[in-house]
Amino acid sequence: MLPGLVVPPAGLPQVQRGDLCAIALVGNRAPVAIGVAAMSTAEMLTSGLKGRGFSVLHTYQDHLWRSGDKSSPPSIAPLALDPLDLSEEKGSVQADPALQGDMRRLTLEGEEEESGEVQQMYEEKSLSEASEDPSPGGLNPDPTDSRTLQEQMDELLQRCFLQALKCRVKKADLPLLTSTFLGSHMFSCCPEGRQLDIKKSSYRKLSKFLQQMQQEHIIQVKELSKGVESIVAVDWKHPRITSFVIPEPSPTSQTIQEGSREQPYHPPDIKSLYCVPASMTLLFQESGHKKGSILEGAEVRAIIISYAKKNDLVDADNKNLVKLDPVLCDCILEKNEQHTVMKLPWDSLLTRCLEKLQPAYQVTFPGQEPIVKKGKICPIDITLAQRASNKKVTVVRNLEAYGLDPCLVAAILQQRCQASTTVTPAPGAKDSLQVQIQGNQVHHLSWLLLEEYQLPRKYVQGLEKAPRPGKKK
Repeated sequence: MLPGLVVPPAGLPQVQRGDLCAIALVGNRAPVAIGVAAMSTAEMLTSGLKGRGFSVLHTYQDHLWRSGDKSSPPSIAPLALDPLDLSEEKGSVQADPALQGDMRRLTLEGEEEESGEVQQMYEEKSLSEASEDPSPGGLNPDPTDSRTLQEQMDELLQRCFLQALKCRVKKADLPLLTSTFLGSHMFSCCPEGRQLDIKKSSYRKLSKFLQQMQQEHIIQVKELSKGVESIVAVDWKHPRITSFVIPEPSPTSQTIQEGSREQPYHPPDIKSLYCVPASMTLLFQESGHKKGSILEGAEVRAIIISYAKKNDLVDADNKNLVKLDPVLCDCILEKNEQHTVMKLPWDSLLTRCLEKLQPAYQVTFPGQEPIVKKGKICPIDITLAQRASNKKVTVVRNLEAYGLDPCLVAAILQQRCQASTTVTPAPGAKDSLQVQIQGNQVHHLSWLLLEEYQLPRKYVQGLEKAPRPGKKK
């Protein structure tokens, strides 16, 4: 299918319908599938990269592959001038390099489900494979450091592990998928200018490293479902955690792009307001307000209290009660109450008044003028959808209302979840985009929105859809 096809800067290769094509992942020249083009390059572009692009004949890990020796082919580095070497994608899935020949090559975003097998691939994956830094692992080693690059990577791995446990993981997060621990916590603790690459450490795999940490009694790891491991316990009193010195925080994990420069993301200040409807103008006109006036909750309370005292409505025998005159009766009482309810306590009167007003809100971004809108602010909406291929995808909407760029959020999630992401127009919403991530990625979204971006939980809905530990995403 064409959605997920990566268009390089030089454009797609020119193919005609019926041409035999090799399909590869970004960052690896080895094909992962062989197929026949179902349309020409021009037709693909005309369709907006939608629909079926290829009829697949053979893929890595299909029945044909399983009938052989089931070997894992080596990773083939992109050519120095390869226009397809654009960015890091999910999974180091490869195909036999002999299949390449002189076939035309197309590059797709990875789309594997996170099963036990893919989790192992995820653990082996790191952010450094796509780096063009000539130094191995992108470490930029200090020439005065006598340690080998492997020793430096071991030290970085230990540092990210301890910092993640001390600063990011809470007891309530347990049990925690080891893949989530790596993607959402350890990678985020990597210092600016360095890249965590487990394959370049002496451990080679996350599972082997975590086994060592378990032997040191820092954590306890269990396989809660077949092939999927989770951290089920942490000894936060362990000397290695208590003695770990937290480095100075880097702002780069919470950045948004504005023009050509980056700046830290700060959540907006959101304030609930109230709008005077036509049915309540008589109550508010004495204080100089009219239909459509926007008021804060404190202003509404002050106006009601002033109105009651000015019109001598406070009960003489019980100061906690307010007598209802015709204006108050019309504004706050239901029709069946107007001949039966004569007095109300202060708190009931104020509550009813606020409920009868129309909702509005004010959003203030740092360094900007406040924006006032009628209605209720839509929360960031997280939903799970089932596609025709029976694969789950996580869909996120309404990011723009909180000053978040959907494209930048998609890029962050693609890196952390190691899953394909797409940004498309949100159905039924004008000038709004939605982010779609393959698999159930609610855990990653929860950490990004609540912990890193510090958005109040009440403005994010759908967090309860996170996968339960031990349950396949």
